[in-house]
Amino acid sequence: MHSGLVHSLDFDRDGKTLAHLSIPFSIDRSPYFHVKVPICLIRNGEGPSVLLMAGNHGDEYEGELSLARLIRKLDPALIKGRVTILPMANAPAVMAAKRCSPLDGGNLNRAFPGDPAGTPTSRLAHFLESDLFARHDIVFDLHSGGTSMEHLPTALVERNADPERHQRGVALMKSLGMPYGFVADNGAASPTSMGAARRAGAIGISGEFGGGGTATVDSMAITARAIDNLLLGVGVIEEPVLASSTGVLETRLLSLSRHSQGIYTTRRGWFEPAARLGEHVAAGQLAGWYHDLERLDDAEEALHFAEAGIVISRRLHTMCEAGDCLMQVAEPVSA
Repeated sequence: MHSGLVHSLDFDRDGKTLAHLSIPFSIDRSPYFHVKVPICLIRNGEGPSVLLMAGNHGDEYEGELSLARLIRKLDPALIKGRVTILPMANAPAVMAAKRCSPLDGGNLNRAFPGDPAGTPTSRLAHFLESDLFARHDIVFDLHSGGTSMEHLPTALVERNADPERHQRGVALMKSLGMPYGFVADNGAASPTSMGAARRAGAIGISGEFGGGGTATVDSMAITARAIDNLLLGVGVIEEPVLASSTGVLETRLLSLSRHSQGIYTTRRGWFEPAARLGEHVAAGQLAGWYHDLERLDDAEEALHFAEAGIVISRRLHTMCEAGDCLMQVAEPVSA
């Protein structure tokens, strides 16, 4: 009772079940405390099995709000198969409005495959990879740039060594209707949810749906459309549940694979951008200026892009420390 993760879920039960994943974690305030992670199972007979999760990072809200709404709106009688929903997977981080868990500093998306006797984040990662992911055909993990970044709406899949499964993943990614998409290749030991899904035998899909630690009309609309498109595409639902329209855009494939595609700080300073998110830039083009407000007699430093491409992310916090990523540029690639 002092390690691992416990739950009372029946994955073969039809209907809608709201429950919690419980992780024992003794704290000063409560010696028998359990971290409670809400989960919803919606099942109607045999059919596709899809896991939808958000809140992997606590300050990424588009997925959290959309999946909470889906729990309330999705009628078991109108689906075929099973939909499992984790609206705030890293629940302590969500409640603290932080990227990582305040209980153990854990970044869930760097914690896989986890440890059943480790910290709460590590125990949750172990359960997700070894148990929950393996029960599903598809794992869809919704992200955004979080509090400190804005991100171009972009879908993502991990490269799969099995050509048939790889093509299935790419097809599902394109079915979301996102304007851009990546095929990532982080290796078999990747500590991310997508690496975990692949090891568990599921097809993993992810994406960045906004950023800035907020939700906008546009970011919520594209998130709703992507969720509906996935469930429609695999045959779980026959009519959209969240979106007012489900048109599918052609997904333009991008590549982000080299350190030189990013601009990183090497000292404390304040960044002023000169390029916008989604802008096509050339190698050598001005990216912005780096100010030193502690040395007002020093001129600002001009920063330039090392490579050409499309600006896909930008740091929102003006003040920076050494090691912060200021911008990333992705390279358009052919199919």
